[in-house]
Amino acid sequence: MFLLPKYNSFFLFLLIASFIPILTFFISNILAPINNNKKRPEKFTSYESGIEPMGDAWIQFQIRYYMFALVFVIFDIETVFLYPWAMSFTELGLSAFIEALVFLFILVIGLVYAWRKGALEWS
Repeated sequence: MFLLPKYNSFFLFLLIASFIPILTFFISNILAPINNNKKRPEKFTSYESGIEPMGDAWIQFQIRYYMFALVFVIFDIETVFLYPWAMSFTELGLSAFIEALVFLFILVIGLVYAWRKGALEWS
């Protein structure tokens, strides 16, 4: 009745997956060179391809870049969700096909909304 022994491999994987980042940070801390000049003024300047920075490094980007990126991520995730469905289309049947059509319909409504709001315009 108790199903915990069936999850032993999962817990082992979770333990290893948690241990690897901790181990890499620990090894990086040991092997990294020790720098005694941590508060030099060069540390606080921005670095861009070896060219001396001009002006302030803190600039404000326009919101349309973020909106365009969000629309891209949404439709990229759509592809991630539709790919497994397409691979097992024959086993899923008509109900899964209708669910996928509803999913696509909701995404098309979102695309039309973003288009009307001007989220896809660069200029």
